[in-house]
Amino acid sequence: MLKKEVILEGLDCANCAAKIEDEVNKLNGVKAYMNFMNKTLTLEIESEQEYKNILQQVKTIVHKHEPDVVVKEKSVNKSNKKVLILEGLGCANCAAKMEKEISGLEGVEFAAVDFVSKKLTLEISPKVNRSELNEKIEGIVKKIEPDVKVIFEENNSKTKINENNDEEEEGVNKKEIIRLVVGGAIFAVGIIFNFQNWLELTLFIISYIIVGGEVVLRAIKGIARGQVFSEHFLMSIATIGAFFVGEYPEGVAVMLFYLVGELFQDIAVGHSRKSIRALMDIRPDYANLKVGDEIRKVSPEEVNIGDIIIVKPGEKVPLDGKVIEGNSMVDTAALTGESVPRELGPGDDALSGFINKNGVLTIEVTKDFGDSTVSKILDLVQNASSKKAPTEKFITKFARFYTPIVVFGALALAIIPPLVIPGATFSTWIYRALVFLVISCPCALVISIPLGFFGGIGGASKRGILVKGSNYLDALNNVETVVFDKTGTLTKGIFEVVDVNPQADFTDEELIEYAAFAESHSSHPIALSILKVYNKDVDTTKIEDYEEIAGHGILAKVGGKEILVGNSKLMNKENIKYQEVETLGTIVHVAVDKKYAGNIVISDAVKEDSADAIKGLKALGVRNIVMLTGDSKAVGEKIATQLGIDEVYTELLPTDKVEKIEALDAKKSHKGKIVFVGDGINDAPVLARADIGVAMGGLGSDAAIEAADIVIMTDEPSKIVTAIKVAKRTREIVMQNIVFALGVKAIFLALGVVGVATMWEAVFADVGVAIIAILNAMRVMNTKSI
Repeated sequence: MLKKEVILEGLDCANCAAKIEDEVNKLNGVKAYMNFMNKTLTLEIESEQEYKNILQQVKTIVHKHEPDVVVKEKSVNKSNKKVLILEGLGCANCAAKMEKEISGLEGVEFAAVDFVSKKLTLEISPKVNRSELNEKIEGIVKKIEPDVKVIFEENNSKTKINENNDEEEEGVNKKEIIRLVVGGAIFAVGIIFNFQNWLELTLFIISYIIVGGEVVLRAIKGIARGQVFSEHFLMSIATIGAFFVGEYPEGVAVMLFYLVGELFQDIAVGHSRKSIRALMDIRPDYANLKVGDEIRKVSPEEVNIGDIIIVKPGEKVPLDGKVIEGNSMVDTAALTGESVPRELGPGDDALSGFINKNGVLTIEVTKDFGDSTVSKILDLVQNASSKKAPTEKFITKFARFYTPIVVFGALALAIIPPLVIPGATFSTWIYRALVFLVISCPCALVISIPLGFFGGIGGASKRGILVKGSNYLDALNNVETVVFDKTGTLTKGIFEVVDVNPQADFTDEELIEYAAFAESHSSHPIALSILKVYNKDVDTTKIEDYEEIAGHGILAKVGGKEILVGNSKLMNKENIKYQEVETLGTIVHVAVDKKYAGNIVISDAVKEDSADAIKGLKALGVRNIVMLTGDSKAVGEKIATQLGIDEVYTELLPTDKVEKIEALDAKKSHKGKIVFVGDGINDAPVLARADIGVAMGGLGSDAAIEAADIVIMTDEPSKIVTAIKVAKRTREIVMQNIVFALGVKAIFLALGVVGVATMWEAVFADVGVAIIAILNAMRVMNTKSI
């Protein structure tokens, strides 16, 4: 079967969507699946030749129900988004400069450089000339960092690029170590032995050229391109200046220790990158494709929908599919963060990222690799850093002003005091100014802050919590109100018929049958529970008319009879006298030809960890916990009391939920945030309206992954508490780095002014602080203690 997707632009009626799906499924040789959330109709057809004819029939069906809806073929071209690899990028401050300049190019709607993964993410206008834009981007990158190569990322070469980056980093580190050892040895000879002045100076100059020659060369290239305030230029001026004031050993030593520090910094950043990659190492390397009786090992990208793959014990499930043969336990920890294995058998969904434990599974592939769960999760986490937190934006802006201010401060320090202070010499104050220059690079902040957020996002994903951006992770620190949808979020959403109360003229079976016919087009859990009890195929040809009355129920004409199925509001609206029932379940009233036929009581169970989630949120300082439900007042208030919820709003229509969120939004403080937690199935407007939308049960649900800002892969509300704890830990570590880096630099700048700090201490204040800040940022990835 071939899979095709069409977009139904302007579709806003769920009832019409259900009718369209039903009618399209009746077409010969077509299977259809409607996703109302995404306004997408997925068609499975037998051959490409029939597609044009089928598409025309689909358009006719759609226009019959919804004349204003435009039917468009879904474009698979993702040309508006580009990801480039910046191979050899080693300067965080330069990465920030590149991002700023590329963002200003014509045709670039969005640009973000992720220093950790060396990626440049672009969103560009479709009308832009691509080759010209590529040249401009390459020009900006080369102007700021001439040794960086710009590589276009292809999906199938991601692993290769990562390996190349690792090899490139190791190669660079080896060269650095050789230069440092040789240059350091010559420097040591010059220090230890008492040579004549000219010979001593010669040894120091040779040592300086070996150790710092490349830094000076890069500084000169930078000046030629107009990049004056680079760290290479500042370090070159500082160390050459030391030679001019007669401090030869100090000039070499500062360059030597600067490069030792840079080497350790590169190793620390490289280790961080590998750790984050290892954390997200859920990408399958291959798939065992069954072709006839032969099994071929191929790249997951080469496998098509409908192909059969074999997954052996110990292997990762490479693509989403359905098990057609075999039974096995699978480890879902990579997706859910839960170590409890799950059993799979024929007919079960197998998601990419699961690890097969014991049996051999034969799976029919249902999604291309690009649409598979593992691919979506990796894309989400890897692109999360492009949505920057306010702290990151502030640091990037701060870095642009910090360096020029310190450099001009150094210039003033070298010139003004000797002119105004009696007895002050230029050599003394120039030396103090050189100390300023050494401290003037903000790398510690520019590297460690994004690294901290990236580590936080990676740590959360390890616990089955997908955060779509640093901005959302940061916003979780200011949560004042958490709003829960009831069904499927705090409760299991698994409804069961617990009581059937027919009137004298009707039997239990008749009441269930009437309700089943009326509910046959609905996918609501209540409708599914009635259909489950009916346990027969509904003959839809008997349904002559069907109307969903929002917030009330359903009106259907079946076999010439008018059937009303819904809540008490529907009975009141139609002036039908009904029987009041005192129960905590959901009551579904049924009327036939305006005569009350009886009611069906349906109940839903509260999740085991819902109470813990509410307690945990209150312990974290969340002021207000609210529950919204379309259920009755009695049911809603009972659950709210049971769980310790502060406010509950019942009998709400979908539009009422948005209004309640807006009312709560008006009451919050200036910095306060409102979180809405739903199941992502019919909550899209509310998820979008809240400051942070959280969708539960993302495992296997494309709608939930696309609708929310944060996706919890399991069905546990307590994971929201974990997400807030990860956010608080991330901010704590980020703030430690900001205070530490700025504090140390401020102290050494002050000590430099009064002549207490030498250039040796200044080197620590620069690279030493950066290394400590990077190592501290990596602590955020350890979420075991949370």
